[in-house]
Amino acid sequence: MNAIALAPAAARARATTLLTCALAALAGLMFGLDIGVISGATAFVQAEFAIDDRTIEWIVSAMMLGAALGAAGAGWLSAALGRKRSLVLSAALFVAGSLLCGLAWSPAALVGARLALGLAIGVATFTAPMYLAEVAPEHIRGAMIGTYQLMITLGIFVAFLSDLAFSYTGAWRWMLGIIAIPGALFLLGMLVLPESPRWLLLRGRREEAATILSRLRGDDAVVAREMAGIQAQLEAPQHGWNLFRRNRNFRRSVALGVALQVMQQLTGINVIMYYAPRIFAGVGFGTSAQMWTTAIVGLTNLLATFIAIALVDRLGRKPILYAGFAVMAVSLGAVGSMMYLGTDTPAAQWFTVAMLLVFIVGFATSAGPLVWTLCSEVQPLRGRDFGIACSTFVNWTANMLVGATFLSLLNGIGHAATFWLYAGLNLAFILVTALWVPETRGVTLEQIERKLMAGHRLRDIGRCRRP
Repeated sequence: MNAIALAPAAARARATTLLTCALAALAGLMFGLDIGVISGATAFVQAEFAIDDRTIEWIVSAMMLGAALGAAGAGWLSAALGRKRSLVLSAALFVAGSLLCGLAWSPAALVGARLALGLAIGVATFTAPMYLAEVAPEHIRGAMIGTYQLMITLGIFVAFLSDLAFSYTGAWRWMLGIIAIPGALFLLGMLVLPESPRWLLLRGRREEAATILSRLRGDDAVVAREMAGIQAQLEAPQHGWNLFRRNRNFRRSVALGVALQVMQQLTGINVIMYYAPRIFAGVGFGTSAQMWTTAIVGLTNLLATFIAIALVDRLGRKPILYAGFAVMAVSLGAVGSMMYLGTDTPAAQWFTVAMLLVFIVGFATSAGPLVWTLCSEVQPLRGRDFGIACSTFVNWTANMLVGATFLSLLNGIGHAATFWLYAGLNLAFILVTALWVPETRGVTLEQIERKLMAGHRLRDIGRCRRP
């Protein structure tokens, strides 16, 4: 086949790959919508049901508990049903959970509906990054998984805007229920996705895998090489729990994924996403200003994620993480200091808001997208379902603990000390990144796996010597 014939095929394959990744990344939109809507609804829910801060913490964190349970079962589900059907199931459950939230007749019913929503989100947050890692070629893999984070931030921003619109009438049921509409569109999009070629090969469906890879790559030589690489991995007899029990190197990659997810949650990002209006009330803003400023937070989060997508496959993972953790530590330290000194003047209030926005930029360009990227990259194929399930389960467990303790921390140790605590954690994460996190930019999943299983240090498994 000559170069003239190859060019249109390659162009079609690239377009197919981008479209496939974009549809899968919409799972992040559902996640972001659910994060965002609860932030604006809590004050109205609290007023209608006359409940205390502790009950609000449970309503907020119920989604994370459900997500942890969903993530725990998502490994088995993804292995048994496939990546595509798992995403379809997640989308259907998301629509049902959203409608139940809007119809909730009591705090307990709202907790239950949020739990169902969480199950959907848990399956999606496990499956979508893994699916993206398996269908995207290595030279754009980081950007494609970063698109998943972009969809999360878009969902948060859209939810914040929706909350702002409904806040004038206090229609919290519409805030929570209206996300069923984009959820239904997401469900329709999932129906046209191809299955992951890697999963098809795991199930022995070689012809289907080759057909899909041909559509995604557009080059027979690339397809043959990738098929051979995956097939070589499948010759290993161990997988999942058995691999974890028997192989020390796999346990190291699982531990790294777990540590990365804990780090992401303990940056403090979801403190702001779940409780932004409450934080801005503490700064001194009225109800309308709280909602408008929360929308600005969502817009900043969205725009900053474009920076991460542009840089992740150019600068690499570790330099961006270093910068992000440093920015987050400094900005949260400044917020804590302003809370300690007082925010009685407009200048002090807006400086505090500016520091929170700097924090958002630091997260959205670093730990936000890159943790999901790295967790998908460092797990070997035979144990990928198990490894990502473990790290995603821990992500949601840590997320739940953050959501369930923030108001208690504010009421217990005060605003200033709470933000200083999160600033100190971000400083510690710089050291963790230096000691254990690998640089995986431009390295194939197969190369990462070979170095991991050969016993290389974790921080070295992504290094690739170039001629």
